[in-house]
Amino acid sequence: MPLITNDAVVFGLLMATLAVIFTTSHSDKPGWKKFYKFVPSLLLCYFVPSLYSTFGIIDPEQSNLYYVASRYLLPASLVLLTLSIDIKGIMSLGWKAVAMFLAGTVGIMIGGPLAMIIIGSINPDILIPAGEFSPSELTSYFTSPETLPEDILKEIESGETWRGLATVAGSWIGGGANQTAMLELYNPSSQLFSAMVTVDIIVANIWMGFILYGAGISEKVDKWFKADASSIVQVRKNIEDYQASIAKIPTLVDLTKIVAVAFVITSLGHAVGGFIGPWINENAPKLAEFSLNSSFFWIVVVATTGGLLASFTKIRYLEGAGASKVGSLFLYVLVMTIGMKMDLGAFLEVPGYFAIGFVWIIIHVIVLLGVGKLIKAPFFFVAVGSQANVGGAASAPIVASAFHPSLAPVGVLLAVLGYALGTYGAWACAEIMRLLY
Repeated sequence: MPLITNDAVVFGLLMATLAVIFTTSHSDKPGWKKFYKFVPSLLLCYFVPSLYSTFGIIDPEQSNLYYVASRYLLPASLVLLTLSIDIKGIMSLGWKAVAMFLAGTVGIMIGGPLAMIIIGSINPDILIPAGEFSPSELTSYFTSPETLPEDILKEIESGETWRGLATVAGSWIGGGANQTAMLELYNPSSQLFSAMVTVDIIVANIWMGFILYGAGISEKVDKWFKADASSIVQVRKNIEDYQASIAKIPTLVDLTKIVAVAFVITSLGHAVGGFIGPWINENAPKLAEFSLNSSFFWIVVVATTGGLLASFTKIRYLEGAGASKVGSLFLYVLVMTIGMKMDLGAFLEVPGYFAIGFVWIIIHVIVLLGVGKLIKAPFFFVAVGSQANVGGAASAPIVASAFHPSLAPVGVLLAVLGYALGTYGAWACAEIMRLLY
């Protein structure tokens, strides 16, 4: 039983934590300056809530805060972060952004089978959850499966580890909708799927922590890549210059307009998603292969599109009153709720599956770094390309905004591409693992 079960109290704890991190990270005291030189504040916003979950202070399974943050604050932040977007600047970033995204996809597709081979060669039992079946049943399954009763045979086959790994592939290439597609397609046992969800969340979130740390030392990484990050720097400079030129002290009217624009467009996204998603499920089920039946997909698309359209109107001048700062705050709250979903103690429950997950993500990273080094891509493209795969629309803009708030839409656009490729890439990955099994 967690110490805190009331969501209002949990939210208060998260906001107090956020305030402490922000205050200390902007402190002039030498000790704090030295600490935050090595530990980015965004990384702390991510990992401190995970400690609350690990030590039983809160239980993310009993909380609705992540759902609220991802469905309301995320789209609202996307609206506010795109109000003053430099579209020409984003377009000038070029082909390397897409190349790194595709490299990340390939890394996931080959990483799953290779991880299964590597960990399976060390511990073959991990390929079937052996604790659920007797040694004789497992022996019969490998030697003469026709001798097993049909119910036992079906249960063993539904528990094959590769079936569970297929759902991780769906999540890491596309997102929740693609993961659900793999769940329906390969039908792993409920126990195995629960374990894989834990692996998915924790391994992906730990990798996100490394990415956020890398964002803080991106200049050093770019030097190692011998990358030219001038286009990214120019986009940042253009946005900063624009913000400075229209900056003003915000009034209550300004703040009301900012919040209204954010949540009116967010509400339109929910209205569109709530209509189109179910309509596609009923009338055009084939489109579900592209995750177009996901209401969340349409919420993100409408929010981003609405922000882009607003940037061509006088609404863009709300940036002078701090629109992107409000949007960034919403994102930080989302980061806190993502972090609290990560219970580090879960490693002790399914260590073998975590071993596969970690080897898998390491292969993904090796492919990313290899391609990044080869094409001399800035670390921004490496980070966002990876997170658009592994994290999807909920966290790709977080990583992009760690470089600069104006770059958040790049993460969204690549994550939407991941939705489209997720089912196909995950299916191919799963079929390779099935053949290897």
